[in-house]
Amino acid sequence: MFTGNVNDYERIARVIEHLGARFREQPDLDTLARLTGLSVFQFHRLFRRWAGTTPKSFLQHLTALHAGALLRRGHTVLDASLDVGLS
Repeated sequence: MFTGNVNDYERIARVIEHLGARFREQPDLDTLARLTGLSVFQFHRLFRRWAGTTPKSFLQHLTALHAGALLRRGHTVLDASLDVGLS
């Protein structure tokens, strides 16, 4: 959880950084909300307002970008899927 006096922009910026670093773990909404110290409802609404998309859509986009890069480098679909945290 973020500590100190954190504004909404900083909360969402930190979550986006967290997602970029840990998208392979496919963190769920509860985990992300807990990081911000907000309820799931508050977090979802705040993320959508600041990022222009839902947390799930943002995570799916990061996952797809990385999987596409792996496929272009010759990885199999299975290997790419496993690497990005999909089953």
